[in-house]
Amino acid sequence: MASTLGQLRQKGDAITHELSITALEPGDDASRDAAAHILFVAFDNPERYSRARITEQLTPAVQPFYRHFLIARHGDEVVGIGGIKAADWASDTHILYLSAVTEHARGQGIARALIAARIAWAMENFTAGRLLVSTARPRRFARLGFRLMGKREAAGRRLMLMEF
Repeated sequence: MASTLGQLRQKGDAITHELSITALEPGDDASRDAAAHILFVAFDNPERYSRARITEQLTPAVQPFYRHFLIARHGDEVVGIGGIKAADWASDTHILYLSAVTEHARGQGIARALIAARIAWAMENFTAGRLLVSTARPRRFARLGFRLMGKREAAGRRLMLMEF
């Protein structure tokens, strides 16, 4: 992950040396609670994303239908969260999901660092595959090698794919 963060720094992002991105560990309840709060506030849709549903999703799952989360910290504070999971409907397909950065830390390249870290994790753990993401920011993902799938937009979001 350090090389990914180094590449981002070279591009002029405001990421400081205090940023670290690590796996959300199964027994780290404090980080899980902080991540759940960030997602709950960012999504602001308690009917679809209740705190209970978010917390349940943050519980890791193992192969073949894994869920894996990375958290971004400035010092000791959790400032971002990003998930990746196996698609249960297509082999060798992984989905980037449940990603958010706390409001006071936005605009510093943290979301981009979390995306890059999840891409790197998938490529390190699987020999080949596809990454899917539904996003309202297609240019961000296009710069990272994703391409648009189809011509339709749903609820302001586009489906994008990266093959590796």
